[in-house]
Amino acid sequence: MKRRNFLKGVAAAAPLAVMSAPMVLNAKDAKPKGANAMDYKTATDTITGGKGAKDSAKVKLTVPEIAENGAVVPVKVEVDHPMEEGNFVKSIHVIASKNTNVRCADVMLTPANGKGYFATRVKLGKSQDVVALVGLSDGSYIKTQKPVKVTIGGCG
Repeated sequence: MKRRNFLKGVAAAAPLAVMSAPMVLNAKDAKPKGANAMDYKTATDTITGGKGAKDSAKVKLTVPEIAENGAVVPVKVEVDHPMEEGNFVKSIHVIASKNTNVRCADVMLTPANGKGYFATRVKLGKSQDVVALVGLSDGSYIKTQKPVKVTIGGCG
């Protein structure tokens, strides 16, 4: 009796599997639709609200000139800016200019952090610029960028 119920279930599920196969094949060919699936300009416009960002020597970006493995590239961002109430570093964004997912890391800060600093590791699919985009509490944005040569690509 149990075998019959199992076979009925398989027979009922078979049409669903056949109908969903084309959807799976089409989804594989489609572009990713996540929050990070955007190009560099779209990402910076989204983060800054279309205001853009000014290049600044106040942002110190530390990345290797040559990354032997693009899957684990160390990144440090230090911002020479006060961290006091009403005048502080509000956010730090790390962007890889040529990755499929350009937004690598985002961190929100408050004056309680004491310092505008963030360190992480990012994945780079190929040689490209890494950009540190910093949001300040007054609504302005500053940035700096450095090129990184990747010898073995991570994932983009």
